[in-house]
Amino acid sequence: MNAQEKNRLFALRQLNLLDTPPSESFDRITRMASQLFDLPISAVSLTDENRQWFKSRVGVDHWEIPRETAPCNGVCNSSQILIIPDLLTSDTYRDSYLANSGIRFYAGAPLVTREGHTLGAMCVLGKQPRQVTEQEQATLRDLAAMVMAQIELQHAFGRVDPLTGLSNRNQFAEDLQDLERDASNDRKVALFTEMVDASELSALHRTMGPAFLDELSRIAARCLQQAISPGVKLYHLGGCQFVHLVEYASDADLLTEALRLRQALLALVTSREVPVLVHPAIGIVPFYLGALAAGDVLRSAYAACLDARLAEKGAGLYSSDLDALYQRRFILLGDIGRALENEQELYLVYQPRVALESGECLGAEALLRWHHPTLGEVSPGEFIPLIENTPMAKPLTQWVMRHAIHQAASWHRQGKALQVSVNVSATNLEEEDFAVRLLEEMARMALPSAAIEVELTESALIGQGEVAANQLKALIAAGLRIAIDDFGTGYSSLSYLHEIPAHTVKIDRRFITDLGEDARTETLVKSMISMAHDLGYRVVAEGVESEAAYQRLVQLGCEEAQGYFIARPLLPEVFEEWLQDRVEG
Repeated sequence: MNAQEKNRLFALRQLNLLDTPPSESFDRITRMASQLFDLPISAVSLTDENRQWFKSRVGVDHWEIPRETAPCNGVCNSSQILIIPDLLTSDTYRDSYLANSGIRFYAGAPLVTREGHTLGAMCVLGKQPRQVTEQEQATLRDLAAMVMAQIELQHAFGRVDPLTGLSNRNQFAEDLQDLERDASNDRKVALFTEMVDASELSALHRTMGPAFLDELSRIAARCLQQAISPGVKLYHLGGCQFVHLVEYASDADLLTEALRLRQALLALVTSREVPVLVHPAIGIVPFYLGALAAGDVLRSAYAACLDARLAEKGAGLYSSDLDALYQRRFILLGDIGRALENEQELYLVYQPRVALESGECLGAEALLRWHHPTLGEVSPGEFIPLIENTPMAKPLTQWVMRHAIHQAASWHRQGKALQVSVNVSATNLEEEDFAVRLLEEMARMALPSAAIEVELTESALIGQGEVAANQLKALIAAGLRIAIDDFGTGYSSLSYLHEIPAHTVKIDRRFITDLGEDARTETLVKSMISMAHDLGYRVVAEGVESEAAYQRLVQLGCEEAQGYFIARPLLPEVFEEWLQDRVEG
């Protein structure tokens, strides 16, 4: 094989066209050629080392024919248009594969790259001899140019990653569509490989620079291409992320294959081809062709990769349950803004707090609830942790504070001396105008300061910055009470409690549930109550669910309690009915 032919074959293979699925972008050209020439057969024929392979074909059942004695080979060798009015009268082609299969007429125009390499031919064929006019020859040349324009478009404009030379995300999407047309409902598996996770990528970019990451992508691409099966197409998605498709196999076999590829990547560190420690991970997602769009395949595979990292495993299979959980979280985060503007979704319930000695209701804790239009009732334990560290934390707390203050004001106007407790996060304390907004709302509703208590967790209260400390000082100076919520679950100790500017501690429910039944629990609760009293705090027990726990708290000197034994969280009108029944009873 001479150097010219080697270069031609290299150029052909770099275009990633051979042995790829049918493509509508090429098929529409071959259909047009068949119609323009009024011939039953048309093809985009690529000349490989020993065969003519059809990227697109009309009227042909097979994908390839031998290169030897094929007219398209003659086009490739000469880089000229070739017209054979009748193959049976041609000394060269009368015994060819095409002539033996009943083909009599052939016309082909060369497919030539900008560098001068002839890839094959745009050809039309018929079963009857015929002549070709000059106008038809011009048309055939134009069709060949259209094919080359499509090839260049795919390769140069958005189809090939210039860094690695691999096909990119856009080409993956198109190839998947082509596979769907040719083998709809077949089962495939996408293997998503991430050389480094997002946090590592950021650190490497900062310490090693973008040139290093480029080289890392090239090294990983070469390693993976060598490790995967011959003929399997690898795609570079950017950011040291790759994907390729394999045939469906058992879960165990897929995991074995993924871990084998990961081991090949890890070997790059051992061999010092990569000078830093990397942690590749591979996500695996089986799917049916036509059931998922390319974007969904990649998202699911990436989700499996992230799950593998979280589980500290090198590879992981896609879990629909885990993915549904993350999808649900995404929905909740996306919908909270709308819920804040829709009075039909978010609402407050109030759990009574009573004095243990007298049983008198002293107030209630305002608790947020969300009735999602499609998901139904969503637990605050699910959506609040998602939101509290996002920009939505501020408007959400504003909503809760406003509605709680309005309800407290309503009860105040009715002559009910109730204190409403509202939960506030550490994020809210970092807002410089938090205290001002809260106090202004209370003043607007003519609500006395004693009617609102602000509950914060220990982690929110301890080690707060200057802004948070100033907010607390402003609230306390205005006469509001501060409560330490979930007491006993965070940093509880004498030294911390000494620093916290609060009035009340609320012992977490996990310590109260078994009170009266477990000696160790009772010792802990007794110690917490005693310590809090010694430091001047009032004590509230949360999660009181039994008579035994209630009575033991009375004996231990706890001042207040709330829990299901007393009452569940109630809507305002139900709370008022409960309160009236308690007074009358």
